[in-house]
Amino acid sequence: MKNLNVPVEKVNIEFIAIMASLMAIVALSIDALLPALPDIATDFGITDASKNQLLVTMIFLGLGFGQLIFGPLSDSFGRKPIIYIGFILFVIASILCVTTGSFEWMLLGRVVQGVGLAAPRTISIAMVRDSYHGDYMAKVMSFVVMIFILVPVIAPTLGQFLITFYNWHSIFYVNLIFGIIVMFWFWKRQPETHLKAKRTKLTPQLFNEGAKEFFRHKDAVIYTIISGLITGSFMVYLSTSQQIFEYQYNLAELFPYIFASLAISVGFSTFINSTLVLRFGMRRIAFTAAVCYCIISILYVLIFSSGINPDLSVLVIFFALQFTAIGFLFGNLRSLAMEPIGHIAGVGAALNGFFSTIMAVPIAGFIGGFVTESVLPLFIGFSICGCLSVLLFLVVKNDTKVEVLQ
Repeated sequence: MKNLNVPVEKVNIEFIAIMASLMAIVALSIDALLPALPDIATDFGITDASKNQLLVTMIFLGLGFGQLIFGPLSDSFGRKPIIYIGFILFVIASILCVTTGSFEWMLLGRVVQGVGLAAPRTISIAMVRDSYHGDYMAKVMSFVVMIFILVPVIAPTLGQFLITFYNWHSIFYVNLIFGIIVMFWFWKRQPETHLKAKRTKLTPQLFNEGAKEFFRHKDAVIYTIISGLITGSFMVYLSTSQQIFEYQYNLAELFPYIFASLAISVGFSTFINSTLVLRFGMRRIAFTAAVCYCIISILYVLIFSSGINPDLSVLVIFFALQFTAIGFLFGNLRSLAMEPIGHIAGVGAALNGFFSTIMAVPIAGFIGGFVTESVLPLFIGFSICGCLSVLLFLVVKNDTKVEVLQ
């Protein structure tokens, strides 16, 4: 049987690389800073280690709200100009972060960084939706995420290198240099994917109408909520990992390498997903991954309910298993949410990203506040998010028939 979801043209490798690089600017801005959190706290006189988490969660807050601005604008003015505007905002915010002497102003800079980075993060997904659809879109998204995952593999090590030989300010400068290189590549090689004939006129009603259309599609809304739950639990790890490995396990020097090795598990499962999604379908794979995510979390809660931390190897196995499941979830969930709303890809990607991120920030903040002397709260948080995700999957009717090449 012919697979109606697969476009006639072949995958554009450079397109995938450019989209992944746009998203990688976001990952580098978050993950490279993790080893520097203690140094930043020392410079600003912060004694409460949990406050360091704000340097991670605040950028996600900006990412969430920024998507509401740039998504609709890209539907009206095209994808490329809006990405440029977002990057300029990111540059200004980065300068604020390295020049301010106030921790509060630095947190504001991180929020504004997130707002600016929302443009490449959201619009790159809209550009994928402009170019592909169905399970083939999930395949392309898997390749994008797989390359994107390489950044967390090297970012903490890069950050550790920079603070060892320079200082934490140099991390922001390297981020800017990388971003400028990607922007030049994007400007020179990537054509506009949202042609003028398909653009919508910018009116006060544009976002309202797009939002109404988005909420008409129950599947898109539910998959967005699931994305928020999974992203929230993953953000708990991002915001507390440095604290866990440095203070609970006394492994400050090994933290970048542990972080990198765990990121590989996400990249590996994302690659496997790209090879399986056309055969089994994105919904079936994502649901199976959510079930595994839920079961593993509950198992760890039961085994370590006393609150005594497991051995390092046992903890690393937990993270590796969960991140493998996440690799099967991230790209598929985003593709499932975007599939029915391709006609409003900009607004749709904005709403999808906004709600999933805004859900994730309080989830990470609440659970992360309990991860002080034990990782048990993290296990509990993962299990709650996993179980809710499975229940929501069961609510969604599988209305889309998966067609496979015979």
